[in-house]
Amino acid sequence: MATKQNFPTVDQSHRKAYGPISVPERLLLGPGPSNAHPGVLDALACPPIGHLDPFYVELMGEVQELLRYAWQTNNRLTLPMSGTGSAAMEATIANSVEPGETVLVAIKGYFGHRLADMAGRYQANVQTIEKAWGEAFSLGELEAGLREYRPSILAMVHAETSTGVCQPMDGIGELCEKYNCLLLLDTVTSLGGVPLYLDSWKVDLAYSCSQKGLSCPPGLGPFTMSPRAESKLLKRSSKVPNWYLDVSLLNKYWGSDRVYHHTAPVNMNFGIREALRLLSEEGLENAWNRHRSNAEKLWKGLEQQGLDMHVSEELRLPTLTTVRIPEGVNGKAFALHLLNNHGIEVGGGLGSLAGKVWRIGLMGYNSTPENVDKVLNIFESELPRFRENDACAA
Repeated sequence: MATKQNFPTVDQSHRKAYGPISVPERLLLGPGPSNAHPGVLDALACPPIGHLDPFYVELMGEVQELLRYAWQTNNRLTLPMSGTGSAAMEATIANSVEPGETVLVAIKGYFGHRLADMAGRYQANVQTIEKAWGEAFSLGELEAGLREYRPSILAMVHAETSTGVCQPMDGIGELCEKYNCLLLLDTVTSLGGVPLYLDSWKVDLAYSCSQKGLSCPPGLGPFTMSPRAESKLLKRSSKVPNWYLDVSLLNKYWGSDRVYHHTAPVNMNFGIREALRLLSEEGLENAWNRHRSNAEKLWKGLEQQGLDMHVSEELRLPTLTTVRIPEGVNGKAFALHLLNNHGIEVGGGLGSLAGKVWRIGLMGYNSTPENVDKVLNIFESELPRFRENDACAA
């Protein structure tokens, strides 16, 4: 007969009566996340199944193929990391860097600094070159850095979320081949909304997120690795120090073997599969043109109201616009006013741009002429109240 166990009395002090969750309606026009497409939300609501179920295994392959299309790559190792974009960012570093190797980070904003921080945590010899927040690197500047530091990896951000700059990519992959280093690219704010050609650009490692141009909630981090990067991974002298993000292990789950690695977020993969299907149905070029057209409409309308964009037009991201906060306006107060009174989210500046710009996102499902009109109308009607003379009244 089993011995009866004596348990302590249950502590009731934290037991409170909560009602069902009721989420306020928001139009997310900040730096991310963007609003999820209704079809994606429907997919997320499907009943979960096992992460080794034959149906799910087939869906995994579809997600990989759709990601290859979105990135314009044939990389075998292309998969969604179970984690947000920062997890995918760390995966590129964890799998490609060994202690003592030189990593050159081309920093032109907040997320370049994050790349440098991560590389340092994996004991890389981190070297940096920097541009002002709002500018991009020239080929000459990049080649000078490669020539001086001779890194094994050049890491840079394609679409810098903190500044709204899109880095021109022509010739950078060829430079990396010339100096025998891998090219690592952050595409968090470009995937799905900005032209991306990983294979043509000779990109070796790239990562993104689910919640911006793909219009899926946060939770997955698309990751891809070229054959050249795979070769480097196979030649490591030590294990990848991050077990969860070790692609040599994940490859056995996402590859042909389908060997269990971790309990995958099944419903998140339902969601990203639908998000990628919708992108494929629209067509990449159509999606890119839609984002560009709506961004140009926004830029023109804001400039007609006397507002200045932070980035020169040839370098602006169609997915994320940085608008300079006018003199005498409390930018944070205005953003809170839009959120609390109109349910519209716009972002503030990060780092050296804190308090100096608003960041307006038009990403994925949210990139529509109607949303541009909403932004323009509300800026026109509400911003005058926040000018210096009326700040107290606001």
